[in-house]
Amino acid sequence: MLDFIYYPVSWILWFWHRVFGFVFGADNGASWALAVVFLVFTLRLVLYKPFVRQVRTTKQMQELQPQIKELQKKYKNDRQKMATEMQKLQKENGFNPLMGCLPILAQVPVFLGLFHVLRSFNRTGHGIGQLGMNAYDNAHTPNYVFSAVDVQSFLSARIFGAPISAFITAPVSELQAFADWGGVPSKLSIAIVAIPLMVIASIATHFNARASVARQTPEAAANPQAAIMNKLALWVFPLGVLVGGPFLPIAILLYWVSNNIWTYGQQHLVFGRMEQEEEAKKQAKLDLRSQNAPKPGAKPVDTRKKPQQPADEPEATEEAASTNGSAPAAKPAAKASGKNGQKRPGGQKRPANRGRANQKRRR
Repeated sequence: MLDFIYYPVSWILWFWHRVFGFVFGADNGASWALAVVFLVFTLRLVLYKPFVRQVRTTKQMQELQPQIKELQKKYKNDRQKMATEMQKLQKENGFNPLMGCLPILAQVPVFLGLFHVLRSFNRTGHGIGQLGMNAYDNAHTPNYVFSAVDVQSFLSARIFGAPISAFITAPVSELQAFADWGGVPSKLSIAIVAIPLMVIASIATHFNARASVARQTPEAAANPQAAIMNKLALWVFPLGVLVGGPFLPIAILLYWVSNNIWTYGQQHLVFGRMEQEEEAKKQAKLDLRSQNAPKPGAKPVDTRKKPQQPADEPEATEEAASTNGSAPAAKPAAKASGKNGQKRPGGQKRPANRGRANQKRRR
């Protein structure tokens, strides 16, 4: 049913086993262990860009927390209006909540696919997803893209005496499948390899969550939902690795450890680049401000537009001209004689009806 997941996972695992099998030998446990580790690295490399988008989305969501709180407070009695305004806010800021969980969702089917493919190297169990084969039929039946020879090579591979597909709580009947291919492993040899991997995976999960929580803004950390998720990531998930570790094959524990190691390094790389981008933006703003600032000793230039003076205020125009050291512009003849008459050279106004009276006397 999930062959579209199982076959790609098998192909990637097969490729890396061929690469490291050429160096260490096909039946060497290191070849199979490194194939699992580089399967993780291949997946995480493909998901690098979505991971960067996830980090940016998370950071953007933290920056929008004050506005989100205002909307929640404003529309606390109107859920529909709140949802509409939230979608509008997300659209205006180019925020896509799906990008925040896409890398995690993409890893889930790969984890399940790897778990199924690894279990399919030993199909002698009778639990869910097992076929109940006998040891001979299991060793001579292909496993997806792996041939029967590859299945036998996997059963023969050991890490410090433990098969990488074995787990601590495996029934004795399932361990009998390794009898003709390196001998039946003991529970002690499996625990010696599995328990340190469980502890390392748990600690790595905790420190990755701790690094993410430390980068949260105070507003985001104060959110009740975020506080609950932080506690789950810091304590419950690492504890879950310890509790579920005895039920997981050694190869899955290798997957978990290598995945956390990649995540830790990738987080520091991505967050370091984002901090450099923020510093570059701040520096660009400072440079732009310094370019617009006046030079030392220079008088600041007022770039604001001066209001235009009305046409019926000639005195203000003359005063402005005298202060600037230039002669006032000649006034048009049509404006020189207004309703109140002409001005004398001394600045006094002439009576408006003086000229008319003289004309009457001359007549």
